[in-house]
Amino acid sequence: MILIIDFGSQYNQLIARRVRENHVYCQIEPPGLSIDTIKELKPEGIILSGGPASIYSQGAPRVDKKIFDLGIPVLGICYGLQYMVDSLGGKVIGSKKREYGFAELLVTKQKGVLKGVTKKTQCWMSHGDSIGALPAGFVITAYTANTPVAAAEDVQRNFYGLQFHPEVVHTKEGKKILANFLFDICRCKKSWSMKSFVTNAVEEIRRQVGTEKVILGLSGGVDSSVAAVLLHRAIGKQLTCVFVDNGVLRAGEAEHVIKMFKKNLQINLRFARAGKIFLKKLKGVTDPERKRKIIGRTFIEVFDTEARKIKGVKFLAQGTLYPDLIESRSAFGGPSAVIKSHHNVGGLPKKMNLKLVEPLKHLFKDEVRLLGKELGLADDVVWRQPFPGPGLAIRIIGEVTAQRLSVLRKADTLLLEEIRTANLYYKLWQSFTILLPLKSVGIMGDQRTYENIVAIRAVTSDDAMTADWARLPQDLLARISTRIINEVSGINRVVYDISSKPPGTIEWE
Repeated sequence: MILIIDFGSQYNQLIARRVRENHVYCQIEPPGLSIDTIKELKPEGIILSGGPASIYSQGAPRVDKKIFDLGIPVLGICYGLQYMVDSLGGKVIGSKKREYGFAELLVTKQKGVLKGVTKKTQCWMSHGDSIGALPAGFVITAYTANTPVAAAEDVQRNFYGLQFHPEVVHTKEGKKILANFLFDICRCKKSWSMKSFVTNAVEEIRRQVGTEKVILGLSGGVDSSVAAVLLHRAIGKQLTCVFVDNGVLRAGEAEHVIKMFKKNLQINLRFARAGKIFLKKLKGVTDPERKRKIIGRTFIEVFDTEARKIKGVKFLAQGTLYPDLIESRSAFGGPSAVIKSHHNVGGLPKKMNLKLVEPLKHLFKDEVRLLGKELGLADDVVWRQPFPGPGLAIRIIGEVTAQRLSVLRKADTLLLEEIRTANLYYKLWQSFTILLPLKSVGIMGDQRTYENIVAIRAVTSDDAMTADWARLPQDLLARISTRIINEVSGINRVVYDISSKPPGTIEWE
């Protein structure tokens, strides 16, 4: 187990991803973690992340200096190196020249974390302050043209520091550097896998829940589906899933969820058909944030009504993921565990006085997909494209009505049919249609039309933090456009969104 102390770096989740890629378990924790808690975690190594602060600025994040007395290997990255140097008696100075971006790393000692790294290699810098003087026992192991101390080590105490970021792809041999720390220095074993996770998670769920009943708000998406199957494996009939049809789902969505979970997986499932309630409350609403809030509040009301029909429930399960948990903490050591604010379940634990079960809270999205495969879920669930909680309501620009929903559902169904036929569904992060609040003049059957416009959005991405518009084949776009215009009454024009994220977002609202 590797402990990562979060000093606020934009890359801290990437550090964790790189560690786990080596089949080593790790946790990201805030710097306010007590030394006793660190001892209880029993890490084989500690990584101090980078961060935006200057070591001398007021309120700069700091972890207990006693970590350097534990006899545990420590790797400091960027700000983490500066914190280490400052804590151990060295000096950090403001640089005359900020170094940001690519840099040529010149390695002077190919040992320790730099074992096997070429003498000249590319790295990624992002810092203003630099090391002015190293603490006693440290030696320089690499430098760049602008940074005399790009890497340093104290072999006797197993302390290592990097002024650059090994976790980003721009550092060509960064994976090798991190692997050196994990295996040569910390002596970690490649023992963390989805199989071992399932075994541990099932034991933990049973320990936490005992013989009590658990409810889970099931959306049919990857996170809630995997959480449901994992919980069912652990506690069986003690689990009841509640599926709310909010009226803004895609065609056949409700039927698919019922068939898969109730009939195929034999999971207790309560189904609430509440589309009319949601549409009534959305009547006349055009502001996207109001739509989201109305759907969120109404979901809570419907879910609450269904949940109260199940007697003796003591736990509420959520598909909270690790990024949700990390981002819910303040950058410099806020509360160690804050429930994510999610449109589906926000407010439920407090209102219903239930204890939380979050079996996926230490997993990233790609790990959840791997877990789903380990649990035997079908590919169409595990690799399903993300679908927003507010559903088609935020893919209809303007007012949400039954008629507009019908038009969009048909267009979206045709789009996905063609994407799947072209074998592109699993290669795209998302692909969907948006109904615009505009009409345009057209000609159909020698007659003038004045109908709706549909936009197509298809993007590629690894994590949804950034995304690029997909270069779909022109003949595919032509087929999609022709089918939508010919087969969906009320649409006479199709356009394709070619904006990336940033500056745009994936969803339009």
